Amino acid sequence: MLIRDQIESALKAHFTPAELEVTDVSEDHRGHSGWREGGQTHFDLRIRAPEFGPMSRLARHRAVHDALGPDLVGRIHALSMDISA
Repeated sequence: MLIRDQIESALKAHFTPAELEVTDVSEDHRGHSGWREGGQTHFDLRIRAPEFGPMSRLARHRAVHDALGPDLVGRIHALSMDISA
């Protein structure tokens, strides 16, 4: 399973997203730190879920990282997040 699909599955399991978009942007970072042949290193995330409503920006980022878990987070070099309720 692609890392992009794993990110999407984990977030759907932990939140009720009204909008969820995970984009592999690894090719844009070719030659940069953390880039690997085959991609799956750099991702853009856009998620809208009601659970994020009462949370601060930092709490939202922590909630996403908790949902992904340490194994999956450890395989991602960069994750740009656009999170809101």
